[in-house]
Amino acid sequence: MYFTDRGIEELENRRGEEEVSFIWLGARLREFVDANPDFEIPVERLATWLARLDDELEED
Repeated sequence: MYFTDRGIEELENRRGEEEVSFIWLGARLREFVDANPDFEIPVERLATWLARLDDELEED
């Protein structure tokens, strides 16, 4: 188990029943990076990975 799994589990437990839009998620990610600029690159990588998930499926 990775250290980040704890945060993911907390997210699932606290907010798992909610539905959100990618517009909402993008706004929250921007707020997070504004408050935590050291995490700009990891957030960018996560956002890019999420944006391109369908690309990987189409290649198979």
